[in-house]
Amino acid sequence: MTSLNRPAAGRDAGGRLDPSLLRGLTRPRRRDVLRLLGAAGAGAALSACGVQGQGGKQNVTRSDVEKYWSGKSKAGRLSWASWPGYMEDDRATLKAFEKDTGIKVDYREVIQETASWFGRIQAPLAAGQSIGFDLMVITNGIQLDRCLQLGYLAPLDHSRLKTFAANAGPGFKNPSYDPGNAFTIPYFSGITGIAYNTKYVDEEITSIAQLFDPKYKGRVGMMADSQELGNFGLFLLGVDPEKSTPADWEKAAARLRRQRDDGIVRKYYEQDYIDAVSKGDVWLTMAWSGDVYSLAGPNVRFVVPKEGGTIWTDNLCIPKTAVHPVDAITMMDWLYEPEHNAPLTEFINYITPVPATRDLIVEHARNATGEEKKDLERLSRSPLVFPSDADMARLRRYRRLDRDEEARYQRIFEPIPKGS
Repeated sequence: MTSLNRPAAGRDAGGRLDPSLLRGLTRPRRRDVLRLLGAAGAGAALSACGVQGQGGKQNVTRSDVEKYWSGKSKAGRLSWASWPGYMEDDRATLKAFEKDTGIKVDYREVIQETASWFGRIQAPLAAGQSIGFDLMVITNGIQLDRCLQLGYLAPLDHSRLKTFAANAGPGFKNPSYDPGNAFTIPYFSGITGIAYNTKYVDEEITSIAQLFDPKYKGRVGMMADSQELGNFGLFLLGVDPEKSTPADWEKAAARLRRQRDDGIVRKYYEQDYIDAVSKGDVWLTMAWSGDVYSLAGPNVRFVVPKEGGTIWTDNLCIPKTAVHPVDAITMMDWLYEPEHNAPLTEFINYITPVPATRDLIVEHARNATGEEKKDLERLSRSPLVFPSDADMARLRRYRRLDRDEEARYQRIFEPIPKGS
């Protein structure tokens, strides 16, 4: 079992939000804020047969997979690069894996943001050198697209991922950013939706349009991240962000500028919005599901708006230069056993790609007592961790951008939270 028998996550014994967690364990520490970084970004357009990017095409065939994995064998050790807050404090999952497989894991919380991590690994990967890690966690978005386009990731041998095939939820297979899970499988996911404080908002919040309502002037929080902000502007127009055009971006940006210029937005947030909505500095705000579940006050609710919400995924992948790839892919597949995934879900409180985990958490709750029982019951019922089919159907991913599109998108959306 995990350390759920403690004060609510992100709070001290008196129920106050822990500032260190607000800085450290909210979503941007687990996945980058994903700012668009200008023309240097090299977005990729994936196809079922390979990866198409500005620099050329990498076709991934069965022969390529066999060639990569040929002659590789278990070494009995692996090194894993991950984010803070993405493994139990006592490393129970790693200990269980080591006992089951005999593979020792060197687990390091070395990823603070995706952009800086990519900057760290780019030179050695380009030179065909080891980065010192066999397994890493990368969020879908610009940097993952670069890794795919540039051929930095090992093609996955799905004959070694039978547990993934058996237990991954349908929404986590064949994602648009990596068709056929050719290079990645999900670790955990989260949702960008709306959080609101029922102490100050006396109506049910169901729509993105309510973030633009003048009656909430000065009490609305929006995100500073260009992709997050742009997605909500597009949702407002009824446009699927993944299928949006530059003309759609201009229209969405115009609505977002009007919202700003009319004084409706109190602040554009990076990660400190949870304290603001909990205290009532803002009454409703764009928000990440895991933050609301773990850190928000008792009056704060989270909703996937009717127009749609964004789903993002932190992915497990193997650098092409990994020294111990067989051990890494063994870990990837092992994590898809429900009994192995449940303790992580109980600790992380984000969306698991293994739906059967829920039944185990219900069982754990049945056998628990006191606060731990309450925490596990709450977790098993939470739509923030186990979204309904209806909520999942409304979720969309970020628009995939090529080099020219990325620069244009940035010019359109990035100035809005800066007031220009």
